[in-house]
Amino acid sequence: MTLIVFGIDAMDPDLVEPDRHPHLTLDSHRPIETIISASGEPNTHELWPTIITGLHPDEHGLVIEDGVAWDNQWLNLASDLAEGVLPKSVRTKIGMWLLNTTDQDAFRTPATYYGEHNLSTVFDGHEATAIGVPNYVTDTDETDREHELRKSMGDLFERDPDATGGHSSADPLTFYDQCVEMIMVRAARTRAAHYSSQHELVFGYTSGLDLIGHITYDWPGLQETAYDVVDGVVADLVEDLDDDDELLLVSDHGLQDGLHTDTAMVASTDPALVDGVESVLDVRETIEAALSDGRHVPAPRDINRERDAKQSARVKDQLEDLGYI
Repeated sequence: MTLIVFGIDAMDPDLVEPDRHPHLTLDSHRPIETIISASGEPNTHELWPTIITGLHPDEHGLVIEDGVAWDNQWLNLASDLAEGVLPKSVRTKIGMWLLNTTDQDAFRTPATYYGEHNLSTVFDGHEATAIGVPNYVTDTDETDREHELRKSMGDLFERDPDATGGHSSADPLTFYDQCVEMIMVRAARTRAAHYSSQHELVFGYTSGLDLIGHITYDWPGLQETAYDVVDGVVADLVEDLDDDDELLLVSDHGLQDGLHTDTAMVASTDPALVDGVESVLDVRETIEAALSDGRHVPAPRDINRERDAKQSARVKDQLEDLGYI
């Protein structure tokens, strides 16, 4: 039995329609509260560490300033210098330059950070795997197609203080296609991890929907189409589930008109997993409660079963299509 958590950054409950998106609402869904950062809006860098620890950003320490994670090891020196001699407005400009002209990823804090700071996570004490979860990087030398696309966006996705939502794109349609690829890559990796039957908890994540939302404020139909795509991607996750598996979808905030909103959401094949979540601070406790029942034990699948053979072929075909094998 496996609990699959799929994190969909910026999935907005106001944009999810049960009739149109049955796989994003599943058997039960609800909006939940999120946390506003010092920048004035919910922030991905802070919220996924909150989701996996159950702690407020002030407690886990992974906070953002001026759009940049100044705690990033690569930026430590720049941070010290900037805070010592530069006003905030100039630091903000430096932050935008760093995000636009370097390949530094604000979400690459290693998993060792948590042990070093005496912080526990939902992964501790369980047979678990984390796939792309922001600021929980188990191997800092490992990347996948989503990481590579994020690092090579260039003028397809730039910080722009004069643009709606603070971002602009030289080619929204090309950028949209790349983000859809990101979503499919992470879903395929999550499905493959589930199929391996090595884990009681599989926690996957994708940022594609968030990125699309930031540049489609003038293309509302494109954002709507993106939700249809994600619904289809999650449909494959649902089809892979065994009878006793559970799927939990979670977002960190919403996103409308290019801007983060202060409402996130959860959905699950098990209504009990939804009932206990009122905010992003509750997600870890809900997952821990589900795993504590003793039934989430990795068990080898019978490879001779027709259904297993079909699933294996489907996952392999998708990974091949995405260039993994």
